Amino acid sequence: MPNALILYGGWPGHQPERFAALVKDRLLDGFDVEVTPDLAVLESAGLNQRDLILPVWTQGELTWRQQQGVLRAIEEGAGLVGFHGTADAFRSNPGFHFLLGGSFAAHPGDIVEYTVHITSSSDPITSGLSDFQVRSEQYYMLVAPDNHVLATTTFSAQPCSWIAGTVMPVAWKRRWGHGRVFYSAIGHAPEEWDIPQAHALMQRGVTWASSRP
Repeated sequence: MPNALILYGGWPGHQPERFAALVKDRLLDGFDVEVTPDLAVLESAGLNQRDLILPVWTQGELTWRQQQGVLRAIEEGAGLVGFHGTADAFRSNPGFHFLLGGSFAAHPGDIVEYTVHITSSSDPITSGLSDFQVRSEQYYMLVAPDNHVLATTTFSAQPCSWIAGTVMPVAWKRRWGHGRVFYSAIGHAPEEWDIPQAHALMQRGVTWASSRP
């Protein structure tokens, strides 16, 4: 049975404890799951034996040992899945954002209706999925150029006319040593995962990231 570690905490506005339960119930069926708010677990021996590490975290900070622990575990073959506020987790730990492949910068207009465009129809994570609408925070991010982008969104002229037409990744996957990393910007509110394509994107991302090469 594959095993997963869910870490939850940070800014309470993103409902970390509620989302941790949602992740366990809706995405990790068939996994042996540990759920904890204690980041000290990232310093523990055997972290690299986890099939999946899933931080449900916004803001906060890692110690040097905790950051090195998660970087090393993924490099040695564990998988990492992040969503929404994970791109704004551990702001003072650039090594974590190097691992994740991106960093939150802003969500212009706050809650808006936007289109998610599937860009990689041949990838197993997105195969058969169609474009869809979501009402959420449309994340403007700083992203790594070596990400394999799976879905994008295009910004309108409101409220920032100077970014109109900007195409921004919404979901991507990437490699980190022997490990696999998946991220989706969707997930500000639990009901966003009621959208079939949004849920499938996360579920397939979990499957891909937790499958050791």
